Amino acid sequence: MSANSSPPNAVSPSPQMETGKPLLYVDQIGIAFGGLKAVQGFSLNLPAGALYGLIGPNGAGKTTVFNLLTGVYQADSGQMLLDSQSLMGRKPHHIAAAGIARTFQNIRLFPGLSVLDNVRLAGQLRSSHGLLATLLRTPAHQAEEEAIRKQAFELLGLFDLQDRADEPADSLCYGHQRHLEIVRALATGPKVLLLDEPAAGMNSQEKVELAQAIRKIRDQFHVSILLIEHDMGLVMEICERIVVLDHGVIISEGTPSMIQNDPKVIAAYLGGGVEAS
Repeated sequence: MSANSSPPNAVSPSPQMETGKPLLYVDQIGIAFGGLKAVQGFSLNLPAGALYGLIGPNGAGKTTVFNLLTGVYQADSGQMLLDSQSLMGRKPHHIAAAGIARTFQNIRLFPGLSVLDNVRLAGQLRSSHGLLATLLRTPAHQAEEEAIRKQAFELLGLFDLQDRADEPADSLCYGHQRHLEIVRALATGPKVLLLDEPAAGMNSQEKVELAQAIRKIRDQFHVSILLIEHDMGLVMEICERIVVLDHGVIISEGTPSMIQNDPKVIAAYLGGGVEAS
């Protein structure tokens, strides 16, 4: 390999990534539960079109960070801006409407509804018609409903779920339920997509397909992605930058190669080394 050549698994930034002002700006947020500081001084600059990773052992505070970013928890300190608009003190549905969508470590689908209806309901977040138009079933409302249904059906094609559209969501296998959660999050039209352990429970081939799908989603929908993941091979392969948490505090941040060679990360998490698959 020549000095100017890139390693086989090198990650190139998205063509949509912009320099300058970040899309999601997080500065020194924190939260404590009783006397326990779960997250302290967490900061992040997520550019438009970026694909970043958030890693750390169980209990490091990763999901707590996601809960802070989505309004499930209210930060005790710091500030959060999405597209220069403050998210501090806002409720989860307001933050979702502003443009942050997420999946969950534990799948949270509507099991009794069809695959299509799970996605269609998420698309209602962007509905422009009020209660009266809904009750009266006005032509404009019906046209919007049909557009939402059509978009939901098209989104299912990302993971080849269109043939399962009318089946109950809980009839899908575990991996397809995780795919459905991602599709449902996309239906809200997010600017930022938070993925909480999307590869959990998947086999090697499913992880390869997931990596391809995540890249496609980032590029096709021009959405910034922050993912929590324990599979280091997947993280190192697709993420352009990685943040490492330990007991709620950032101990390292950088490119995959920087993280792989950081002694603090190797000692704390990776048991002597890690290789990107």
